Amino acid sequence: MVDIGIVVKDLEKSARFYTEVLGLKEVKGFTVPADKTTRFGLADNQPATVRVFVLDETAGQPGTRLKIMSFPKAPGVQPDQEYIHSTLGLSYLTLFVTDMDRAVERLNKARVGLLGETPAPLGGGTFLTVVHDPDGNFIELIGPSK
Repeated sequence: MVDIGIVVKDLEKSARFYTEVLGLKEVKGFTVPADKTTRFGLADNQPATVRVFVLDETAGQPGTRLKIMSFPKAPGVQPDQEYIHSTLGLSYLTLFVTDMDRAVERLNKARVGLLGETPAPLGGGTFLTVVHDPDGNFIELIGPSK
């Protein structure tokens, strides 16, 4: 199992994006008190409310979880995310979808702009679509067109 944590500017806006637009399912989250974020070396005495999401198809099974959190009293700096090579570190998140057409329909309905010339065929009936989340993070969707 792998957990991926993303610090976001607006927790509610990002939660809606990951559930309503990308189709992830929210599962039980948790809070981390300020003294613990400091002791763990994660934050400078800032509490964290963490919301947790999984792909709907894997709910209840071990697998990758996406964790989002925000720090309203200590907002982060937006990195340059024009391209995945613009900033060092974690560059993008890949989600495997079961129906690319349905995923693109949800993106269009939410007025999320598709990047580049996507959806693009990868071969074997599989397609790639790339978008930005509300904070500019790159999200790849990979899956079949039905």
